[in-house]
Amino acid sequence: MKKIFSLMIGRFQPLHNGHIALIQSVLNEGKNVLVAIRDTEISENNPYSYQERKRMFKVAFGNKVKVIKIQDIEEVVYGRKVGWGIREIRLSQEIEDISATKIRQNSKLLK
Repeated sequence: MKKIFSLMIGRFQPLHNGHIALIQSVLNEGKNVLVAIRDTEISENNPYSYQERKRMFKVAFGNKVKVIKIQDIEEVVYGRKVGWGIREIRLSQEIEDISATKIRQNSKLLK
């Protein structure tokens, strides 16, 4: 039987505890997770390469999630009755307050 996945799209610059909690919540439902990492150009806001981010997922999840690279995107669009849904998962306020921007800023202060 072919696997069906829950898709998560993001930059993951870097992968952090908020991302991990979100993905783990879907894994805990017994679902397969496909992470689509946006192929962003290296910049101040995107300091990690695709390979570095892919390794972050390997460290955090081993083989529990499938990771692919996608072109950088501006939006996700869909037509009617496409056969899949869009779902927002709300986590604790403490987890939702985690910010990759703040993590990147703090890492600059440590250098």
